[in-house]
Amino acid sequence: MTTSPARRRLALITITATAAAAVVAVIAAWALAPVAPAVPAADPTPSSSPTPATAASPRPVPAVDAGALSALPEARYDAVIGGLLVADTALPAHADVYSTASDLPLFGDADDTGRAGGSGGPVARLAAHDFLGEATPVVVVRTEGPWALVLTPARRTLPSAAPAGQPAAAQTAAWAPLSSLAKTTGPTSRVEVSVAQRSVSIVALDGTVQATFPAAVGADGTPTPTGVIGYLEARYVDPSQGTGDHPIHLTSLHSAAADEPFGGHDGGLIGIHYADQRDGAISHGCVRIGADAVAALAALPLGTLVVLR
Repeated sequence: MTTSPARRRLALITITATAAAAVVAVIAAWALAPVAPAVPAADPTPSSSPTPATAASPRPVPAVDAGALSALPEARYDAVIGGLLVADTALPAHADVYSTASDLPLFGDADDTGRAGGSGGPVARLAAHDFLGEATPVVVVRTEGPWALVLTPARRTLPSAAPAGQPAAAQTAAWAPLSSLAKTTGPTSRVEVSVAQRSVSIVALDGTVQATFPAAVGADGTPTPTGVIGYLEARYVDPSQGTGDHPIHLTSLHSAAADEPFGGHDGGLIGIHYADQRDGAISHGCVRIGADAVAALAALPLGTLVVLR
C-alpha cells in the first residue's frame, strides 16, 4: 500500500519528538542522580627520613667567588643571620660529620619553596676553622642532589625580636654545596638531655643507653630549651667560668628565652659543663654535670648530636 507524503511527514515528526523526549529524560535522570563523594587520596607513606622532602627539584649550586664569600657574615656562635633556616626538630635518620678545607657558602630558602638550595644567593658563610682555631665540624642531616643540609652555630633571630607566639629558634640550618665537604669518621652515639628528669645520657645510634648522669638545668626564668636538636660544636678549658680544669662542651644550641641569659656576649649558647652546684633547675640555661659526665662527653667527637628533651 502506498503511504501518502503527508502521512510520512507525520510519522517522521512523531519519531523525532519521541527521540527528543527520551534524550531529555536521560539528561534529567543524570542531573538528578546523587553524586558519589570523592574518595580522598591515601596518606603518603611516611619517609624513612624525619625531615620533610623538598617541594621541588634541587637547583644547581651557583658559583660564589672568593670576594663575595669573604663579604658574607660568618655563621658563628654569636651571630644573628635572618636568612638561615629553622632546623627540623625531628631526630634525623642519619647525621654525618664532614670537614671543609675552605669557608663554606650557606644558602637559605628565599622563595619558601622548600627546595634544596632555595632560590636566592648565599646568606652566610661557615668558616673552615672555629673561634678556637680548630677545624669546624660540619654536621649534615640530609643530602639532596648537589646540596647538603647542615646545622649551623648561629642564630636566626634574637628572642627579644621574635614575633609574639613564635619563640626564637634554638637551632638553625642552611644548604651548603656537598662537593666542598669531606666526610670524617662519624659519631657512634648521641647525647640526650632530659630537662624533666634532669639527666644527661649517652645513647648509641641503635637507641641503647650507654650511660646516664645526673644534671642541673635552666631555672624558670632562663630555661634550657626542649624539643630541639643541635650538636657538640667545640670544647675548651676556662677556669674563670667556675668549671676548674674540666672542658666546657659547647653545643650549637641557643637560649630561646633570653638574648644573653648569662649576661655576657656568648650568644646565649647552651653549654654542658662541670659545676660544683649541679642539682635542680638553677642554671642560666646550661646543663651542669659532674666530673665523670664531663669526661664521658669528652670522649665523643665534635659533631655528635645533642638532643634536648
